Amino acid sequence: MRRVIFLWVVGGLGFVALVSLGLWQLQRLAWKEGVLATIETRIAAEPVSLPEAPDPEADRYRAVRFEGEILPEELHVFWVTEAEGAGYRVISPFVTDEGRRILVDRGYIRATDKENTRPTGRAELAGNLLWPDEGDWTTPPPEVDTNILYARDIAYMSERLNTEPLLVVVRTGAENPTPLPVSTKGIPNNHLQYVITWFSLALIWAAMTAAFLLRTRAKT
Repeated sequence: MRRVIFLWVVGGLGFVALVSLGLWQLQRLAWKEGVLATIETRIAAEPVSLPEAPDPEADRYRAVRFEGEILPEELHVFWVTEAEGAGYRVISPFVTDEGRRILVDRGYIRATDKENTRPTGRAELAGNLLWPDEGDWTTPPPEVDTNILYARDIAYMSERLNTEPLLVVVRTGAENPTPLPVSTKGIPNNHLQYVITWFSLALIWAAMTAAFLLRTRAKT
C-alpha cells in the first residue's frame, strides 16, 4: 500500500510539474508573438525623422528617413547570407542635413568586392534604427589592419568612424551595397516546440505512472 501511495505522489507531482512547464511556455509563446508583432509594426511603419535623443528600447526598429551625405570611410562586418554565402556588411558614416554624424549599415557585398569603391555623396535613405545584440566571448576581436569586424559593435564602430552611437540599417535609397533590411527573421521563437515537448513528456509520464500502478496492483 505504501508503494502505491508513493507512486501516486511521485507520479502526480511529476505530471503537475510537466504540465505547469507546458502552460508557462504557452504564456511565453503568446508574449513572444506579441513582441514580434510589435517589431513588425515598427519596421513597416511610415518613416519619421531621426529622433533627437534616441532610446535603445523605445526606438528600437523605428522606421526613419533622412537626407545628407554618405562619407567614404567604411567598416566591414563579416556576414553570411543564404543566397550569396560569405561576405561583408558595409558600415559608413553619414552626415545628415541637420549636421548629425551617424552610422549607416548600407548592406551586403561579396567578399571579392571588399576592395571595390562604392558610391558616396548625396543620398536620401530610409531604414530602421537598430542596437544589435551580436557576439559573445567566442567572437574574435576586430581586425584593425584588414578593417574586418565580426559583430556590429556600435560603441566600437562609432569611435572608429567618429559618429554618434546610432546605427540605421538601410532599407531603401541605396543599391550598392545590396540592402539587408531589418526583419524578424533572425529572432528565434521556439516556444511552440517547447510547449509540445513539455505536454508530450507529461503524457508519457502519466502513461508510465499508470503502468507502474497497474503492475504494482497486479502483484499485490
